[in-house]
Amino acid sequence: MGSKKKAQDSAGSSKFAEIEEDYSLNDVVLRGRVSQEAIEKELPSGDKVVEFRLIITRDKQSGVDTLDIASWSAKSRRTALSLTPDEWIEVSGSIHRRFWSSPTGLASRWQVEALEISRI
Repeated sequence: MGSKKKAQDSAGSSKFAEIEEDYSLNDVVLRGRVSQEAIEKELPSGDKVVEFRLIITRDKQSGVDTLDIASWSAKSRRTALSLTPDEWIEVSGSIHRRFWSSPTGLASRWQVEALEISRI
Protein backbone atom coordinates (compact mmCIF):
# COMPACT_ATOMS: atom_id res chain seq x y z
CA MET A 1 0.00 0.00 0.00
CA GLY A 2 1.16 3.48 -0.77
CA SER A 3 0.90 6.52 1.41
CA LYS A 4 -0.03 10.07 0.54
CA LYS A 5 2.90 12.46 0.55
CA LYS A 6 3.31 16.00 -0.64
CA ALA A 7 5.09 16.14 -3.99
CA GLN A 8 5.83 18.81 -6.57
CA ASP A 9 4.84 18.40 -10.19
CA SER A 10 6.97 19.58 -13.11
CA ALA A 11 5.39 23.05 -12.96
CA GLY A 12 6.48 23.43 -9.34
CA SER A 13 3.03 23.34 -7.75
CA SER A 14 2.58 21.21 -4.63
CA LYS A 15 -0.10 18.55 -4.34
CA PHE A 16 -0.63 15.29 -2.55
CA ALA A 17 0.17 12.19 -4.57
CA GLU A 18 0.17 8.47 -3.97
CA ILE A 19 3.81 7.45 -3.52
CA GLU A 20 4.58 3.78 -3.02
CA GLU A 21 6.87 3.02 -0.07
CA ASP A 22 9.80 0.72 -0.85
CA TYR A 23 10.70 -1.56 2.06
CA SER A 24 13.32 -3.55 0.13
CA LEU A 25 16.38 -4.75 2.02
CA ASN A 26 19.37 -6.54 0.51
CA ASP A 27 21.60 -7.14 3.52
CA VAL A 28 23.52 -10.40 3.96
CA VAL A 29 25.72 -11.66 6.80
CA LEU A 30 27.41 -15.03 6.25
CA ARG A 31 29.87 -17.06 8.30
CA GLY A 32 31.80 -19.96 6.88
CA ARG A 33 35.11 -21.39 5.72
CA VAL A 34 37.07 -20.22 2.69
CA SER A 35 37.13 -23.05 0.11
CA GLN A 36 40.37 -22.11 -1.68
CA GLU A 37 42.59 -19.12 -2.43
CA ALA A 38 40.87 -16.09 -3.93
CA ILE A 39 41.38 -15.20 -7.59
CA GLU A 40 41.79 -11.65 -8.90
CA LYS A 41 40.24 -10.87 -12.28
CA GLU A 42 40.39 -7.82 -14.49
CA LEU A 43 37.20 -7.33 -16.47
CA PRO A 44 37.04 -6.01 -20.06
CA SER A 45 35.86 -2.70 -18.54
CA GLY A 46 39.16 -2.45 -16.61
CA ASP A 47 37.42 -3.01 -13.26
CA LYS A 48 39.07 -5.44 -10.88
CA VAL A 49 37.28 -8.01 -8.75
CA VAL A 50 38.52 -10.70 -6.37
CA GLU A 51 36.39 -13.83 -6.18
CA PHE A 52 36.35 -16.74 -3.77
CA ARG A 53 33.92 -19.30 -2.41
CA LEU A 54 32.56 -19.63 1.10
CA ILE A 55 31.51 -23.02 2.51
CA ILE A 56 28.56 -22.79 4.91
CA THR A 57 27.18 -25.74 6.87
CA ARG A 58 23.41 -26.05 6.57
CA ASP A 59 21.55 -25.41 9.80
CA LYS A 60 18.64 -27.85 9.85
CA GLN A 61 19.79 -30.51 7.38
CA SER A 62 22.97 -32.26 6.41
CA GLY A 63 25.31 -30.84 3.81
CA VAL A 64 26.87 -27.54 2.96
CA ASP A 65 26.25 -24.64 0.62
CA THR A 66 29.13 -23.16 -1.35
CA LEU A 67 28.51 -19.52 -2.23
CA ASP A 68 30.34 -17.26 -4.68
CA ILE A 69 31.70 -14.10 -3.04
CA ALA A 70 32.93 -11.06 -5.00
CA SER A 71 35.07 -8.27 -3.56
CA TRP A 72 34.99 -5.06 -5.57
CA SER A 73 36.37 -2.34 -3.28
CA ALA A 74 40.14 -1.99 -2.85
CA LYS A 75 39.88 -2.81 0.87
CA SER A 76 37.77 -5.96 0.43
CA ARG A 77 39.95 -7.11 -2.51
CA ARG A 78 43.08 -6.84 -0.33
CA THR A 79 41.44 -8.76 2.49
CA ALA A 80 40.08 -11.45 0.15
CA LEU A 81 43.53 -12.00 -1.39
CA SER A 82 45.00 -12.57 2.08
CA LEU A 83 42.54 -15.35 3.00
CA THR A 84 43.69 -18.95 3.27
CA PRO A 85 41.74 -22.17 2.58
CA ASP A 86 39.69 -23.43 5.56
CA GLU A 87 39.95 -20.06 7.34
CA TRP A 88 36.76 -19.04 9.18
CA ILE A 89 35.42 -15.63 8.16
CA GLU A 90 32.33 -13.45 8.30
CA VAL A 91 31.15 -11.63 5.18
CA SER A 92 28.74 -8.67 5.22
CA GLY A 93 27.28 -7.43 1.98
CA SER A 94 24.43 -7.93 -0.46
CA ILE A 95 23.40 -10.45 -3.10
CA HIS A 96 23.36 -9.58 -6.79
CA ARG A 97 22.68 -11.34 -10.05
CA ARG A 98 25.43 -10.65 -12.59
CA PHE A 99 24.81 -10.82 -16.34
CA TRP A 100 27.33 -11.09 -19.19
CA SER A 101 27.55 -12.18 -22.80
CA SER A 102 28.90 -15.68 -23.34
CA PRO A 103 29.56 -17.61 -26.56
CA THR A 104 26.16 -19.30 -26.10
CA GLY A 105 24.26 -16.08 -25.33
CA LEU A 106 23.34 -14.17 -22.20
CA ALA A 107 24.61 -15.80 -18.99
CA SER A 108 24.07 -14.97 -15.33
CA ARG A 109 24.91 -16.08 -11.82
CA TRP A 110 24.12 -15.07 -8.26
CA GLN A 111 26.95 -13.61 -6.24
CA VAL A 112 27.38 -12.08 -2.80
CA GLU A 113 29.11 -8.70 -3.00
CA ALA A 114 31.34 -8.44 0.06
CA LEU A 115 31.41 -5.01 1.68
CA GLU A 116 33.21 -6.24 4.82
CA ILE A 117 35.28 -9.38 5.40
CA SER A 118 36.34 -10.26 8.95
CA ARG A 119 38.31 -13.19 10.34
CA ILE A 120 36.61 -15.02 13.23
